[in-house]
Amino acid sequence: MLTTKRVIIATISGFIFGLVCMYLASSGPNPIDNNTKLIIFFSRGLMGFTVGISAIRLNWWLHGIVIGLIGSIPMAIPVMDQPGIMFGTFLMGAIYGFLIELITTKLFKEPAVGTK
Repeated sequence: MLTTKRVIIATISGFIFGLVCMYLASSGPNPIDNNTKLIIFFSRGLMGFTVGISAIRLNWWLHGIVIGLIGSIPMAIPVMDQPGIMFGTFLMGAIYGFLIELITTKLFKEPAVGTK
């Protein structure tokens, strides 16, 4: 059964990783504008929310990776002409999704719907 606690924990984790991702993206040699920073922040927060509400029946770690990859598609489309950045976007999305699920499922003991 879907719990409010799971959704809140996953969403907060997503926003925290959104801040981390935003910092990492802006620490490079090329500055990014404020709109891009907001897109990164809210995209990762939305990924956390999606992890929290998802009912896909997978192992917890695979669930996080799959949602992370799917959630990274909108951020990867604008950088398709830069394969390195696009690959990094998907890689970090998979990592953030895994970490969000790890924190939610293992640390706070709030497993996904239909899993143990």
